[in-house]
Amino acid sequence: MRAQDLLVGYGGAPVCAPVSFTLAPGKAVALVGANGSGKSTVLKSVLGLLTPASGTLRVLGEPVDERDVEFRTRVASVLDDDAYFPALTVAEHLYLTARGHGVLGAQAVVDELLEEFGLADHRTALPVALSSGQRRRLLLAAGFARPRSLLVLDEPEQRLDRAMRDRLAQRLLAEKRDGGAVLLATHDPDLVLAVADRAVVVADDVSRLVDAPQAARFISRENP
Repeated sequence: MRAQDLLVGYGGAPVCAPVSFTLAPGKAVALVGANGSGKSTVLKSVLGLLTPASGTLRVLGEPVDERDVEFRTRVASVLDDDAYFPALTVAEHLYLTARGHGVLGAQAVVDELLEEFGLADHRTALPVALSSGQRRRLLLAAGFARPRSLLVLDEPEQRLDRAMRDRLAQRLLAEKRDGGAVLLATHDPDLVLAVADRAVVVADDVSRLVDAPQAARFISRENP
């Protein structure tokens, strides 16, 4: 994907300076910045949930249209919300996600994700019975339960303990090795160092492209 001088906001009012970056298959770009700097708004534009004010944005080589079947098939996302099926159990939620996207061997995929995200003992629980952290792990697992070329994550480290953050980093590295592209907004310097190839510091005045160590240092200064 490619963003060039992408300006995002609401009602014609920009929330941050324009951002520019490219993201190739097998690579990861992190968006970093203070709370409220506009990271999530950039992600929503990439997902077609918000129309940019100006600039150029192409995902999978085409202008963004979240109604397009190919776009919806190849772009997966986990945002900062509890978008789950309240009447389905944890295992049913993941199985429906996998089967709905045509995954072969869906049950085996679900079983693996339940183990990986520490949800195996809660497979028959409804989301309302889970803790906040467990629901977050369910949403992340659902993001990996379907085929994708681009994975978009909004602060995936939220409500995860250190061990689960490390496991998530390993999963994202595997995503890159398999040729997938990852775009994530994060406040975790360790996740940036482990996963990101480049990063965009999103800010009011100038949004700039930096390497992962620079981005990690920026986060550490913002969150001493």
